[in-house]
Amino acid sequence: MFERLDQIEKKYEELTQALASPDIVNDSAKYQKTAKAHSEITPVVEKYREYKDLTRGIADSRAMLADEKDPDMRAYAQEELDKLEARVGGVEEELKVLLLPKDPNDEKDVILEIRAGTGGDEATLFVAEMFRMYTRYAETQGWKVEVLSTSESGVGGLKEVIAIIEGKRVFSQLKYESGVHRVQRVPATEQQGRVHTSAVTVAVLPEAEDVDVKIEAKDLRIDTFCSSGPGGQSVNTTYSAVRITHIPTNTVVSCQDEKSQIKNREKAMRVLRSRLYEVEMQKQQDALAKERKAMVGSGDRSEKIRTYNFPQNRMTDHRIGLTIHQLAEIMDGKLQPVVDALITHYQAEKLKQETTTVA
Repeated sequence: MFERLDQIEKKYEELTQALASPDIVNDSAKYQKTAKAHSEITPVVEKYREYKDLTRGIADSRAMLADEKDPDMRAYAQEELDKLEARVGGVEEELKVLLLPKDPNDEKDVILEIRAGTGGDEATLFVAEMFRMYTRYAETQGWKVEVLSTSESGVGGLKEVIAIIEGKRVFSQLKYESGVHRVQRVPATEQQGRVHTSAVTVAVLPEAEDVDVKIEAKDLRIDTFCSSGPGGQSVNTTYSAVRITHIPTNTVVSCQDEKSQIKNREKAMRVLRSRLYEVEMQKQQDALAKERKAMVGSGDRSEKIRTYNFPQNRMTDHRIGLTIHQLAEIMDGKLQPVVDALITHYQAEKLKQETTTVA
């Protein structure tokens, strides 16, 4: 590991010098590429230098203990040694995490899809609340949320909502949200005060670029139709809504939120690319799982991942055994403790897997 860290530090120094070179500074494309490579390894180098400072401090404190006769100085050296030794192990673990293979999708924006499952009207109401929860969380992160399509229910809920979330490392924070989310509460229409159980499905797809997925024009069937629902005078009078079918996979995407057919088509293509990209990524993950007989963070949507129990003011993530009794705060978008716990858990799983593979 340390040989690899030495190589990364050397590369960092080379990139630092390159960023000051006139040849790089005067070439915008080269400068951006070099700056990106530099920023990617900066956290590793900074942590490695902290580790080296700690190990030097430990060596100095031990040398002082071996040579020093003064009791006060020896006590000081021992105190310093205890502090440094307590910290160095944690920094080494942090370095191991930083050296884990990066998920190539972590920097991507995402397509968020939330759909009502079992539970009828109550499930559609929870879809709307879930979307509000993710929107509030996005606001705390400084991300931009753009709705692509919605399908409203008769009780003011949402049968489905699809949105794009754009910002810094969105997928890295939201990728473990995919799955079945269960809600337990007393519906407003329930006369007997009985707790009902409903479910919604959440899909978080990394937004695919043109280079990620190649879509042939001949493989697409594009239909236009009149928009439905609220939207002003143009609704039901112009063929602005778009439905795109990817014939080889029979994947269908519709978009009607914009009055412009061109804009609806662009948005629908963004969703289509991401869905096809996810299918391809799933194929690769399945192949890897068969080889290794285990897969970290599969994001299998068939399993219930989380329960929101309103009578008990409790949210439980079943994958990691996390329970938080602050449901109102979570539904208001304060998701960071949950996000951090999931990331820490799956990083630990990857570390175990890497250790097993090396062994």
